[in-house]
Amino acid sequence: MVGLAITRLDLSASDLRHAASRSKSAAAARRMLALALVMEGADRATAARSCGMDRQTLRDWVHRYNAQGLAGLESKLPPGRPSTLTEKQKQGLIALVEAGPQADKDKVVRWRRVDLRDRLEQDFGLVVHERTVGKLLSALGYRRLSVRPFNPKADPIAQELFKKALRPT
Repeated sequence: MVGLAITRLDLSASDLRHAASRSKSAAAARRMLALALVMEGADRATAARSCGMDRQTLRDWVHRYNAQGLAGLESKLPPGRPSTLTEKQKQGLIALVEAGPQADKDKVVRWRRVDLRDRLEQDFGLVVHERTVGKLLSALGYRRLSVRPFNPKADPIAQELFKKALRPT
């Protein structure tokens, strides 16, 4: 069996152990400790088994460490699904939300997700679920705001008199 070669020698085994103790990621710390064992002369199978991984997995992490250093040992999040909207469509949605609905054209006084969904379909031919519209708005920095109800027939003088009547004297 050919030994596992760590070609990056800027950190020693003790430096790797110290970096593992400071790491916020338990998985990355485990990988650093496995590399430290390899640098101290442990064979690949023993080092991998003691750190809870397969020896082939340890080999892959050694290659990433050799190429990228400590940053290569961090777990990388997958990129995820690409956005449904293009940049131009996002700008159009932002302009639509900022301008607010037009009462005569949109037949609403405030935007709801279903209304925006319908406008996205009209303007861009994009068919999405209303929950997707909520996620898009959240990603663009918008939050759902609900105003406190206001009765237009409320009497402010009567409200003040009521408050004064409740105050202990």
